[in-house]
Amino acid sequence: MSYKIVMDSCGELPESYKKDGHFERVPLTLDIDGHLIVDDETFDQADFLKRVAASPNCPKSSCPSPHRYMEAYTCDADHVYAVTLSAELSGSYNSAELGKKLYEEEYGEKKIHIFNSRSASIGETLIALKIEACEKAGMSFEDVIAAVDAYIADQHTYFVLESLEALRKNGRLSNLKAFVANALNIKPVMGATPQGTICQKDQARGMNRALKRMADYVAEEIKNPAEKIVAISHCNCPERAQFVKEEIAKRISVKDFLILDTAGVSSLYASDGGIIVVA
Repeated sequence: MSYKIVMDSCGELPESYKKDGHFERVPLTLDIDGHLIVDDETFDQADFLKRVAASPNCPKSSCPSPHRYMEAYTCDADHVYAVTLSAELSGSYNSAELGKKLYEEEYGEKKIHIFNSRSASIGETLIALKIEACEKAGMSFEDVIAAVDAYIADQHTYFVLESLEALRKNGRLSNLKAFVANALNIKPVMGATPQGTICQKDQARGMNRALKRMADYVAEEIKNPAEKIVAISHCNCPERAQFVKEEIAKRISVKDFLILDTAGVSSLYASDGGIIVVA
């Protein structure tokens, strides 16, 4: 039984998976002062961060079209799964659902399921890897969906950023009180709610203290850590990602760690120096 996993480009893929025909990333588009950047394998993070630093405006992102999703679903695979950014943060999920309707109108019924990650970035990656594991175990389409839904419900997302400006200016922090503490070097420890919205969990003075607090939350809230892969994505700060890995490892023993650099959309919202942890 063949399968395909379609993921929007907010999710990062390990290098070994980029040439795997079971996976396809559908790109979002980034806009910096009218300069459009497609978030695909051509994305140049260094150039992007340079443009962001030079611009007085906040970059914006636009989700893939339903037609682009339909193209991704058009394949020989018997089972097709899509994994998108949290539906609370992006139109990507709705676009993926519309793409399924377009496909069915054009070609008829097919086993296509769209997962709302209720997360972002490396959270999508872990969900895609969970789908792969279920398929390789020979599970039925319906059983894969049930297992992955349970996995998403149990997943935790955390992040600490140098700046919340990109999130604030793009309306992703609308439910939070304005955070004005730059002069005190206060860094909020952020997380995702079960619904996939952003919440503030804590705060600390200085980046290292905030990262340690985030590691505390990971250790406290992750159930059955020995069975879990802890994934860390970072925007241009591999040493910081390594620090977070070591802090988590001091607190709990986990199955494995996965560390990846942020792709385009995640780089936009994490901003230079941001760290995202999902388990």
